[in-house]
Amino acid sequence: MIQTSPVDGRLLPEEQELARLLCLQAELEEQVTSAELALETAKTETAQFQHRYYQAVGRLYSQLDELDAQIAKARMDHAPNDAALKARAKAAEQKAKNSAQEAGLIEVQPKPPPVITLDLKQAYRQAVKMMHPDLATTEHERKRRTDLMAQVNLAYERGDQDAIEKLIKEYGQDPEAITGEDVASRIVKTIRRIAQLRRRLGEVQQEMEAQQKTELFQLRNTVGDAEAKGEDPLGDLTQQLMREVADRTMILKTAQQQQ
Repeated sequence: MIQTSPVDGRLLPEEQELARLLCLQAELEEQVTSAELALETAKTETAQFQHRYYQAVGRLYSQLDELDAQIAKARMDHAPNDAALKARAKAAEQKAKNSAQEAGLIEVQPKPPPVITLDLKQAYRQAVKMMHPDLATTEHERKRRTDLMAQVNLAYERGDQDAIEKLIKEYGQDPEAITGEDVASRIVKTIRRIAQLRRRLGEVQQEMEAQQKTELFQLRNTVGDAEAKGEDPLGDLTQQLMREVADRTMILKTAQQQQ
């Protein structure tokens, strides 16, 4: 609670500064909330479009790539000593496999476990020395450190050294580390919170910009604009791909008959 001067009822200079900072903090919190919502909405809608896209045409693209791989193999079998045909067949086979994975037709192989480097271990040790819950002197501080160490452990399991270093940096600037309730302590705590919010706002804006540059996001917008005009771009593309599948099937039959 901000107190007024006992003389004339006006706020003291430091109390005025705290009031100004709290207003700025509230504005930034609203900006961050709006930006986070916009980002998560964009991610969700893009993921929904991706599912819809693969359901509509992904399988057809995969089928086309599989037919191309079979055609390339048939031609290679007809001329087994042709290095160019061998390379083409291998590339077509890999493309077909990738398309099938994207369309969900085959199980994607899990990524190999991360490499635990010396630098990653050193970053982890530094984080433990700073944040371990056993170093806490209050229950509130213990809970805060426990939550932070959970994030550090997850980052270590992912092999994400940058995430650990970011946690270390933010730990020293964490507003929750300020426990006093006097005006000076609250000013410092609010300044740290404002800096934290500004960093997060910048991160969200960068992530949104990256999201908007992806091919899938741009395709979603293009399809959405066309559908708003009453067009059916995915339906039209489906019909086109079905004709191409029929054509490739005939080409494959011809290539197999020449063996």
